[in-house]
Amino acid sequence: MGISGIGRDLTERKKTETQLLQSQKMEAIGTLAGGVAHDFNNMLCVIIGHANLALMDMDPSHPIHANVEEIRKAAERSADLTRQLLAFARKQTIAPKVLNLNETITGMFNMLKRLIGEGVGLQWQPENDLWPVKVDPSQIDQILANLCVNARDSIADVGEISIEAGNSVVDEGYCALNLGFVPGEFVRLTVSDNGCGMDKKTRAHIFEPFFTTKAVGEGTGLGLSTVYGAVKQNNGFVNVYSEPGLGTTFTIYLPRYVGEVAQARPSAAGELAQRGQEVILLVEDELSILKVTTMLLTRQGYAVIAANTPGEAIKLAGEYVDEISLLMTDVVMPEMNGRELSKKLLACNPNLKCLYMSGYTADVIAHHGVLDEGVHFIQKPFTMTDLAAKVRGVLDSKG
Repeated sequence: MGISGIGRDLTERKKTETQLLQSQKMEAIGTLAGGVAHDFNNMLCVIIGHANLALMDMDPSHPIHANVEEIRKAAERSADLTRQLLAFARKQTIAPKVLNLNETITGMFNMLKRLIGEGVGLQWQPENDLWPVKVDPSQIDQILANLCVNARDSIADVGEISIEAGNSVVDEGYCALNLGFVPGEFVRLTVSDNGCGMDKKTRAHIFEPFFTTKAVGEGTGLGLSTVYGAVKQNNGFVNVYSEPGLGTTFTIYLPRYVGEVAQARPSAAGELAQRGQEVILLVEDELSILKVTTMLLTRQGYAVIAANTPGEAIKLAGEYVDEISLLMTDVVMPEMNGRELSKKLLACNPNLKCLYMSGYTADVIAHHGVLDEGVHFIQKPFTMTDLAAKVRGVLDSKG
């Protein structure tokens, strides 16, 4: 009597199921993180604004000046954390530019060397004829800074970190084994180290926010989650190879840009003068943010018409006899959103310029968080310096 049977290798199927579950988990965590960051950003906007105003009114020798300064610093560090959460959740608003990564990385190489400190070597290997990519430059800063710091921390004593750039064509065979990867032409950015490496269990969690292998107080656990979000928001993907004792290699794939490459216009001297005297229509449904932003703009010399709702803004604009130069409006509000409000006001004042603000993704004025050309946006919370520079820049812009 014989026994026959059919065996099936389920290894690849199990790998795909694991990747799918991990992807779903990351999406759920991202949704939660983005919502928390939005509410927290609104509160931080009020704290930072009032701290800036208090410091402006207070002599540095005043006994509580140092205390207020510490409040400001802590609030701004908290704002950095929420920006990292938004980056992970792919809810940060970005303004992509066509870049040559060779030039971008070369330009920040000295900063990266200072960041990792002495004792760890840093090598940079560009590639000739590198394809262009379209990415927000600040996201390249985020990606490289976080990967290099992570690599440095994995090196116990003396070691090496290597950055490489190159062109890659990803085929369907590779994508079939890696969920979330798509075929096409990509620019490859690789950061390698000869540090302690990671085991499989650790690798499974490295992109989750707040996951860290560092001691308490030595890291936020947001560095690699920021990298993950920035890459995904640009329709790229990440591959990680690491073994205990054999170091780690992160490979970032960013889509090749195939459109025309425009030359950047150099900034004119004095283009971002910090003060002004124009009239600004400020619209914000959160009353505490409306009040503090009004005070900050007034301190910069502007005349501010403050409105708590879009309907009130339309009414006040209709009653105002002189020219309003700038509409500064929240993105998501009751009655109508910031985009709809700007369209209504532009119908009566075609020369009106607009600056959108939000503590969340600019989902009304951007596609998947990516701003269209010519759309001006400032992320809450903002400092006095950031606000002044942004407002002046929009007012001085052409078109």
